[in-house]
Amino acid sequence: MNITKQIKIFYYIQSYLRLFLGKKGDYKNAIDTLKQKIDTKTLEQIQKRVDYYCKLDKKTPNSGLHQLKELKNPKSPKAYYFDTYEYTRYFPENEFIDFIFGDVIHVPNTPSIVKSRPITENNQNSVLLKLDKVRHFIRVNQDKPFSEKKDMLIGRGALYQQNRYDFYDLYFSHPLCNLGSVSKNGIGKPEWEKPKTKLEEHLDYKFILSLQGNDVATNLKWIMSSNSIAVMPRPTVETWFMEGSLQGGIHYIEIKDDYSDLETQLSYYISHPKECQEIIQNAQAHTAPFWNPVTEDLCSLLVLEKYFNLSN
Repeated sequence: MNITKQIKIFYYIQSYLRLFLGKKGDYKNAIDTLKQKIDTKTLEQIQKRVDYYCKLDKKTPNSGLHQLKELKNPKSPKAYYFDTYEYTRYFPENEFIDFIFGDVIHVPNTPSIVKSRPITENNQNSVLLKLDKVRHFIRVNQDKPFSEKKDMLIGRGALYQQNRYDFYDLYFSHPLCNLGSVSKNGIGKPEWEKPKTKLEEHLDYKFILSLQGNDVATNLKWIMSSNSIAVMPRPTVETWFMEGSLQGGIHYIEIKDDYSDLETQLSYYISHPKECQEIIQNAQAHTAPFWNPVTEDLCSLLVLEKYFNLSN
């Protein structure tokens, strides 16, 4: 088994080096250079992603309160500044930009760069970038076959939200579940507390619980790259991972918002391994583009180009 994730110390060294080196060049040249490395079909797919992330379709001015040069003085949370600057350094420093960094579950009043947004029809002002990726984008490679895993659901998480508490309250002692709270000062019961479980140990199970926290479920990305299956209600918040495009029964096992059908769903899929394999294949196909550095660079630059063209 191989797990791909960026080591934080190297991430920060690289990020500070970018700040030290400063402006990278002209975004148009960078875009043209990247496009030459990509085939026509992939370019069409990238354009669809760009329009998904940035839904602006007419000029809608931002507040004009911030300029790109301000991103060179990163504040907390630093990862958001670093991940934005990685691509904004190709654009003129006097461009104006609105941004809301952190776990965002509302739609801003002006077009703004965000990591997350609610899945609604009127979320055009929420322009997604791939932010806080050192924490969120982890990939599982060479996982053991689905058939060799336990016929159970594993869940480990911090219990600070009511939705997570409700799930544990219903299923902590269920024979199909291995649940544990790893929060130090959460809202869970003392008997729910268990030590943290390594990612590799999660992959001994066919089904992995993926519940939203302050915004999205952080573990969804690595679950969907593995040979296990995410179990969750339909998401209400999305990020660069395009959670709003996922379909229950296609990319993950969908359970009701009140979790009442968990046992029914798990029992069904335990007895239908072929359908499980199809979900795994679809999930891995969805995750594949996010690990290609060339397409990710191009997609990020095109999102910003569209944003600046329509918001400045």
